[in-house]
Amino acid sequence: MAICDYYSAASDEAAVGVLDAPGGPDPAVFDVLSLKGIDPVVVVARLEGLLTDCAYDEARARPRSGQLLSDPEAEAAFVISVSDTLRDALASATDGQLGLVAGPFGAVEEVGLPSADALEVLRLLSGLARRAVADNRRLYCWWAL
Repeated sequence: MAICDYYSAASDEAAVGVLDAPGGPDPAVFDVLSLKGIDPVVVVARLEGLLTDCAYDEARARPRSGQLLSDPEAEAAFVISVSDTLRDALASATDGQLGLVAGPFGAVEEVGLPSADALEVLRLLSGLARRAVADNRRLYCWWAL
């Protein structure tokens, strides 16, 4: 299963800089949330579709949605951007809104979590997004196979 560390950074350059050291983003430098198996392309676009009430294809077409920022020839790890639309939707979501999305999100084939576990993941992501917005940062995923 892929390792997916979601984190906030001030710029794309700072985000990609995590590849200079082994092990992904350093929690002493970045606000990091480890979510194994929550891939930053398909699953995150599905989540964005659920939170913003749009189709998967529309979410995938948004700027920065699942965009590879690092070298595509890399073999160990990649840095993928998360759309600002999803960051903002997560940051502004109420617990009630997250609760409504938890069931459908958990039921996504690639997620496969019970609603309670999916809700906890959404709460963690929402917290990361709120802190990112407060610090004027964007969200990224360090994705290692």
